[in-house]
Amino acid sequence: METAARRPGIEYFAADGCDLAEAYDVAVRAVEHVREHRSPAFLHLRTVRLMGHAGSDVESAYRTQREIRADLEHDPLLRTAALLVEAGLETPDGLLKSYELAREHVLLIAQETARSPRLSSAKEVMEPIAPRKPELIAKISPMAASPAVREKAFAGSLPENDKAMTLSQSINRTLADALAVYPKLTVFGEDVGKKGGVYGVTRGLQKRFGAGRVFDTMLDEQAILGLALGQGVSRLLPVPEIQYLAYLHNALDQIRGEAATLSFFSRGAYTNPMVVRVAGYAYQKGFGGHFHNDNAVAALRDIPGLVIASPARPDDASAMLRTCLAAARTAGSVCVFLEPIALYHTRDLFEDGDGGWLAPYAPPARWAETHVPIGRARSYGDGRDLTIVTFGNGVRMSLRAAVRLTQEGYGCRVLDLRWLAPLPLDDLLRAAELTGNVLIADETRHSGGVSEGIVAELLDAGYTGKVARVTSSDSFIPLGRAADHVLLSEEEIEQAARKLLG
Repeated sequence: METAARRPGIEYFAADGCDLAEAYDVAVRAVEHVREHRSPAFLHLRTVRLMGHAGSDVESAYRTQREIRADLEHDPLLRTAALLVEAGLETPDGLLKSYELAREHVLLIAQETARSPRLSSAKEVMEPIAPRKPELIAKISPMAASPAVREKAFAGSLPENDKAMTLSQSINRTLADALAVYPKLTVFGEDVGKKGGVYGVTRGLQKRFGAGRVFDTMLDEQAILGLALGQGVSRLLPVPEIQYLAYLHNALDQIRGEAATLSFFSRGAYTNPMVVRVAGYAYQKGFGGHFHNDNAVAALRDIPGLVIASPARPDDASAMLRTCLAAARTAGSVCVFLEPIALYHTRDLFEDGDGGWLAPYAPPARWAETHVPIGRARSYGDGRDLTIVTFGNGVRMSLRAAVRLTQEGYGCRVLDLRWLAPLPLDDLLRAAELTGNVLIADETRHSGGVSEGIVAELLDAGYTGKVARVTSSDSFIPLGRAADHVLLSEEEIEQAARKLLG
């Protein structure tokens, strides 16, 4: 600890962690230093580890009896008991009686637990993983604040009265509506408050709803998701933002090992509801490189029970975000909301100025009819020759490719999965069987990407038609135009479609 004690700019405090009184006094001094000087402190509490860390860890195999006895003499429980007796706050007999009562209580609970019924099927084991109630979600999702509250939240300019919106604008207005109707909802992350996010998605929310509900965090994804964990179990509704998909990986265990498992290990007694917004995928111009263009989602799809929403269009984003918030609120669902960066400000679909990627903001009166259940896809076109299955940036590329294929005489339909977990299996199989030719346009990687799971699901469901896939390469995404060499393109989708149809 000499290195920590000499570290410039950080005041060092040390105490015997086995001595409750000393540890408390020194901790108080450390806190006072931080608050008074507005600078960090290093608190070092020395303690002991009693017994092995597992049943197979027999200390006597690698430690001497003298070492073991020395640690036992520093047992914090015994030293605290001695401290209470010395202070006249308790007697030895009183402490022993309290100890025995606590031991009997623990043993009684253990006996009761041992008599509990054993889990007898995979269904019982998995029941607490994703206890969603679609009917309740559909009922809660369309909830909006009162007209007067909405008028105030939007400063008299309701979004349904505005022009058609981009993806970014649509998410912004949906978050505002959610903040207005859910008093316990918070939005936080790197630069989301005063600045309004790197891409302006949260712009203006802090000014309207206050820094207590929309606020900036430190540049630490583990801390961001850790805060969401604490808010979730405290019955708040956290909506943390991870600035880029690549930044999520260093904090993924906060979701994998904590949030998504809490309901499972507690049999549903506790949950960590949250909707994690993530700016993701590739194709953004002028701001490239792996850390700002990441197409790796396999680690997310591997987490049981996790909901992964992947909206491509503005209207889908609004409805799907409301669905995720309702799922988190009603069933404690952990949702990841993947937002395609390259589509945030996209306005056109086929030609410059056509406004084909804009969409009007639906008024609350239409939220029920436009509700998007978890695991439901969206279909475009009614062609009978080819089904292109895709998501995210692939939706826009596939729609453009489908128009050119249609001009050549092929009847195409495009299926936007919208949900990467759970996959929309019924919609997928129905769209596949309508044409008998399925091309999966997957912007994620060839290995560990989404397309592998789609192919497996089609085969497991008994699909007997043709299926092919075209993906991005198994590569990190380089800077500049070099990215075009490894990312899925419209031309590759067209070529793969002609090959499948030919």
